[in-house]
Amino acid sequence: MIQSPKIIPRIRKKGVVLEALPSTHFRVQLEDGLEILAHLSGKLRINRIKILVGDNVQVETSPYDEKKGRIVYRESTFTGSVRNYNRRR
Repeated sequence: MIQSPKIIPRIRKKGVVLEALPSTHFRVQLEDGLEILAHLSGKLRINRIKILVGDNVQVETSPYDEKKGRIVYRESTFTGSVRNYNRRR
């Protein structure tokens, strides 16, 4: 019988992007003060989500290596009022 591989649980943490490095890698400082190296997830690359220095992001890390991670979500920094530009007049 073929056994399916075990799924490794991911640890999701919040952080702030400190530095943009080549090849979609970023240096991220997590809320607990740890500084890690993170890369963009595939969905963020496909949808061309831009990550800039100072953005709040969510990072998934492996329990085996907490110095590296994957950026899975960019939190919205929009603070202005929402307008409906597509409404009919």
